Amino acid sequence: MTASFDRADATTRVVGLRSSHGVGLIGVPRSGLRLSWRVEGARPGLRQLAYEIADGAPGSSLATRGVVAGEESFGIRIEEALAARERRAYAVRIATEDGWTAWSDPLVVEAGVDGSDLDARVIGIPSEIDGAVQLLRREFTLPAAPARGRLRLSALGLVDAWINGHRATDALLTPGWTSYQGRVLVDTLDVTALLRPGVNVVVLAVADGWYRGRMGFAARTGIYGDCSGALAQIETERGVVAVTDETWRGGFGAITAASIYDGTEIDLRRDDPAVHEPGFADAGWVAASVIDTNPALFQPRSAPPVRVVAELPMSPSEYEGRVQLDAAQNVTGWVRLVVRGRAGDVVTIRHAEVREPSGALHTAALRAARATDVYTLAADGESVLEPAFTFHGFRYAEVDGADVVAATAMCISSDLPARSAFRSSHPALDRFHANVFWSQRDNFVSIPTDCPQRDERLGWTGDAQAFAATANTLMDAESFWISWLRDLEIDQTDEGGVPSVVPDIIRFEDMRMGGVPVDNMGRAGWADAATIVPFAVHESFGSDEVLERQLTSMRRWVDHLRRRAGDGVVLPTEPFQYGDWLDPDAPAARPWEAKVSADFVANAFYVRSVRLLARAERLVGEPARGDDLDALADRVAAVTWERWGERASSTQTGAALALEFAVAPAGRRAAIAQGLADDVRRQGGRIATGFLGTPLVLFALSRAGHLAEAFLMVLRREAPSWLYQVDRGATTVWERWDAIRPDGSIHGGDMDAGSPDTEGAGMLSFNHYAYGAMIDWVYRTVAGLAPDTEAPGYRVVHVAPRPAVGLDSAAAEIETPLGRLAIDWAVVDDTFTATLDVPFGARALLDLPVTEQSLVTVDGAPAPAELTHGRHTLTVTRPAVAAPA
Repeated sequence: MTASFDRADATTRVVGLRSSHGVGLIGVPRSGLRLSWRVEGARPGLRQLAYEIADGAPGSSLATRGVVAGEESFGIRIEEALAARERRAYAVRIATEDGWTAWSDPLVVEAGVDGSDLDARVIGIPSEIDGAVQLLRREFTLPAAPARGRLRLSALGLVDAWINGHRATDALLTPGWTSYQGRVLVDTLDVTALLRPGVNVVVLAVADGWYRGRMGFAARTGIYGDCSGALAQIETERGVVAVTDETWRGGFGAITAASIYDGTEIDLRRDDPAVHEPGFADAGWVAASVIDTNPALFQPRSAPPVRVVAELPMSPSEYEGRVQLDAAQNVTGWVRLVVRGRAGDVVTIRHAEVREPSGALHTAALRAARATDVYTLAADGESVLEPAFTFHGFRYAEVDGADVVAATAMCISSDLPARSAFRSSHPALDRFHANVFWSQRDNFVSIPTDCPQRDERLGWTGDAQAFAATANTLMDAESFWISWLRDLEIDQTDEGGVPSVVPDIIRFEDMRMGGVPVDNMGRAGWADAATIVPFAVHESFGSDEVLERQLTSMRRWVDHLRRRAGDGVVLPTEPFQYGDWLDPDAPAARPWEAKVSADFVANAFYVRSVRLLARAERLVGEPARGDDLDALADRVAAVTWERWGERASSTQTGAALALEFAVAPAGRRAAIAQGLADDVRRQGGRIATGFLGTPLVLFALSRAGHLAEAFLMVLRREAPSWLYQVDRGATTVWERWDAIRPDGSIHGGDMDAGSPDTEGAGMLSFNHYAYGAMIDWVYRTVAGLAPDTEAPGYRVVHVAPRPAVGLDSAAAEIETPLGRLAIDWAVVDDTFTATLDVPFGARALLDLPVTEQSLVTVDGAPAPAELTHGRHTLTVTRPAVAAPA
């Protein structure tokens, strides 16, 4: 160490110390903890030279773990596992050229419990599928108010908990959807304030949810088991004071039906508040039974739960004698309704994303999902109505049966913090950015779903891999993805095949295309989520954790592909691939019949997955395997190009895959890019890509220097295009480019009979995020902020904003692991000016929009090649401006 380490750096501060599980979560997994921090107040030119972590019991003196040289400040692994229930405080300080900082504020991490650490058992009472919600009840006595109380809560199904009449948490749909055959989450809740001296009452409400209720387009029930039940254990500093066992009593209350697809039915006349009071007369109730369950399935939660994340007032109007409500935004959740009526009145609320041209709710796209909540009022006067154990995708609702006093759209999502913001001189592009954010919010409900409204709502892997990079820019989603990827690995077959949906509830006979069953396992562009999603997380958040966790899964998937290819190098033609799903030129009833060859698509993704595994091996695995894998990728790419490449690259998706996945020979790439640009120009920017091509086509153009054509696509207003949706009033992203046609009619969502859709009904969603994947390009190219592939997590930032005619200003900010990265640029009077904020620990590489006539300055001086932390002013005279028209 240098002499500067003997003095204090009084200006620089370590802030925002956090764990890899996010802020506020308690009861986290006992092992695998990682810490991250940010630095503020450092003078220009300083670097972190070393760090020191101290830990110990909260409130006591913390012991140092020793000085570690280096600049790393996120994803720092804590090797020692915590004991079950242990609370441990951590603090950090860093050394700069000016000396040591003060210690950060402490972060207290509280470990959770595994099933083997619990005395509680899963209990329940007999109930009908998607029928009346079970109520399970127990009284217990405490000698005094506890200093600390914890509720361990989980379920085979969904559970809400009340202690002494107060809801124990604001989390919803607990414990969330995982691959239940492999793991079920346990929530740890701080219930200290709810416990009291004397008799206490705990009540659990249990619904079937994803575990036993009707799920999937095949309308299966009992997918994971034939009995729903709950697990709960209450602990204080004195020990365990209540556990679910045979001593609990069970009955039914006001919720007479609860279904994720169909909604909730509640008879308020059956509500009995006394159930929360000591001495409740439980005549007619029965003893709960223990449900035989493997304790090893139960594991601590590691990512934020689902919560209400927004409340939007709904405006009323009248349609054919009924009240219609409009939230002005397509959301996921339900309506909190205040009505005025009489005892016995039946109030019905139906939901829809859009209205027909006539003004009626468009419900055909819901298929077999009723998406309807029904209430029977208990008393005259005003009543507040909210469902439970369900959610709907809707902008509009229609109420019948009582006078509406007020209505609020309650918006739910996995509680992930927004990570970024964007605005520009183009209002329609700004609106589309907002639409993409809302589609992510609406579809990140415990898992990354395809849609939130119809009888599906499944974790389609193709949608996830297409959107992952954008998702990570928009939200702090690292722990969310790591959790979901664990389920992906659980659902892999013994041969390494990856399913089309995770958690996987599809059986071979469930899914038909063209009237015949198709295999949902190992489909190109879907199963490749096993490699693509981990790297999207790694690049955006910087930690190696996701790669270390998923390396075995990635290997198994690539080995699976190699076995399928056999001695033929490339994958053979197979009976079915999704291909470039929903290519706008494919037959509406056969969306897998895209312009680009499905064989080319499958092998392009094979190349991509092999190359990504090679990178993972070099980073966290066996580096020597990387060269062999790259050689394999080169062989597959060569044969793929030889067999299908020239023809495939005449399509937008084929060209994008050939370029972005390096399938085309190096000597052909410039010509392919030129051909792609010519095609885009010839079609006036018309989008001709489906789910797999759309995330890639803009990058394929701009990286090859064809910015004008990329902007021609981005700014196009006619269908099919991104901004066409905005002009038609969309507030989320559509599944089909022409979901609402130019004449205002609604697409029928045509699909062949025997498709994944119930009885051949339409496939039409107004809330699918896949086509919103272009927003990652907007941040990287319009705003000009991109993480470096080799220095992930924005350690190195490429600052490369690109103005265009019709888009002459933009501003964006991203909360990187190092801190706030932001840019605000505009072109005025033929001068480009930008304010750039670079966080401590990051280096910004400048690639500004220059021409041969440009003069570039940074902070009033000739521009350096790179910048370090601080605020900088960038100026370019006579900048390059793309001309899409």
